[in-house]
Amino acid sequence: MAVTKLDPIDRKILAELQADGRMTNVELAKRVGISAPPCLRRMRTLEEAGFIRGYHAQVDSRELGFEVQVFAMVGLRSQAESDLSAFEARCNEWPLVRECHMLNGEVDFVLKCVAPDLSSFQSFLTGELTAADNVASVKTSLVIRTAKDEAGVPFEVLESRLSRSA
Repeated sequence: MAVTKLDPIDRKILAELQADGRMTNVELAKRVGISAPPCLRRMRTLEEAGFIRGYHAQVDSRELGFEVQVFAMVGLRSQAESDLSAFEARCNEWPLVRECHMLNGEVDFVLKCVAPDLSSFQSFLTGELTAADNVASVKTSLVIRTAKDEAGVPFEVLESRLSRSA
């Protein structure tokens, strides 16, 4: 189901759930202007098609004692697909790595990491990340503060783009 196959109601459902994934189906249906049963069917279809990957609470890592947030730029010795996949699989095993993105450019991956303190991150960095197979280089940047941390996509941009192409 390509984005062009989504009708305005499907897009509104996605926008509303992105803003508040805890609302009831009845509330969601009211916000998008349809009754609850077809709203639930549409929501399930969007889940099955992969537009909705899950529902999560946005927790405050610092409030939970994870005082350190670091971006690590990782260069690999080999960019063969098997080596890239092996590194991604390894990242999925590391609890401190919260995001892993493969990039085009000077570095192969950027990792978003959290840790309770600098000592914990340093232990991970030297004992796990830099010691991992195929890792050639790691450059890190400590986050001082976050000015914006917004999940999802800007639906207003999508709607504007779709209205121009219609």
